[in-house]
Amino acid sequence: MEISVVIVNYRVKYFLEQTLASVLQALQGISGEVIVVDNRSDDDSISHSRERFGDRARFVENTVNVGFACANNQAIAMAQGKFTLILNPDTIISHDALSQCIEWMRTHERCGAIGVRMLDANGRFLPESKRAFPTPWVSFCKIFGLSNLFPRSPLFAKYHLRYLSEHHSHSIDILAGAYMFCRTDLLRQLGGFDEDFFMYGEDIDLSYRIVKAGYENWYLPVPIIHYKGESTKKESMRYVEIFYGAMLIFYKKHFPRFGTIAYPIIKAGVWLRKTAAKLSRLLTRLFPRHKRDNLGQAWVITGKNAEKIAGHLKLDSFSSEIPASGSAQVVLDNSIYSYAEIISMIDRYSRPGLDFHIYSAENHLLITPKMTQL
Repeated sequence: MEISVVIVNYRVKYFLEQTLASVLQALQGISGEVIVVDNRSDDDSISHSRERFGDRARFVENTVNVGFACANNQAIAMAQGKFTLILNPDTIISHDALSQCIEWMRTHERCGAIGVRMLDANGRFLPESKRAFPTPWVSFCKIFGLSNLFPRSPLFAKYHLRYLSEHHSHSIDILAGAYMFCRTDLLRQLGGFDEDFFMYGEDIDLSYRIVKAGYENWYLPVPIIHYKGESTKKESMRYVEIFYGAMLIFYKKHFPRFGTIAYPIIKAGVWLRKTAAKLSRLLTRLFPRHKRDNLGQAWVITGKNAEKIAGHLKLDSFSSEIPASGSAQVVLDNSIYSYAEIISMIDRYSRPGLDFHIYSAENHLLITPKMTQL
């Protein structure tokens, strides 16, 4: 078998369904399997997907939430593919994302893992697609904003490697856990993910251990869509505590000699981000933002189901062509376009002012970052 696609799910029912649909399309012509591990979502995520996809995927239902690392390791132990793709349940991939990674692995023997060009739901490049190791200096520049002040500087902006083009292949340090294409034998040799990391940091740790084992991590400019964990807000205090707590675990494990330098920096970063989160909440309460009313904007719906979709949205009018300027809500029907075509359209037409939604013909709802149900 060529590839095992591993997906850990937690309470993202419709995102998971969409991811599975895109994966099964992407696997056409490639021998592979799909393994889904559910971390006790306490909803009908698995029964819903099992009903639709039947025996085209294997489902494991944990009775407790064992964390991202442990759940992935469960699936890695089951994997039969020569390669294993660690994939988030809020992504959309294409055949190229698999075939190009397979070909790259075949022609680069020292390549241990591959990441790709991740775009958000509106086609904006996600900088975590390529990163450098979070050394004390790199972390300092990230935490205290130097990487944002000098985004193209090889000295200050190493965290997200912004000075490396997103449209070219690069040997990099860190891959994102949302999409990690790995050699299965190497994953097992390294013991999979370190389960000391419950959430966040495990991808950094695994990437580091791959390089320490004498292999290379690569970034390929193949686009995928990643909704980027909408359930976890980056400004929340919980996120700050978990993420920087994971960084402390990483430093204690791999850079113990830098403890006197790294630990105070990270703890200062936690305090700084917590303070910013509290201040943001206070300002939001004092000066609440008016939410943008999507229904008052121009809508673009293409395909034979346009009238039906417009009826669900209660729209008086809509266009069938994406405008060259101005703002609009763009609906892409998954019964008309393949997921490869959807990725390509979002990538090609992406610009400020356009919001993209995928219409799930199976469920009669829009798949959006905020999951607005019709």
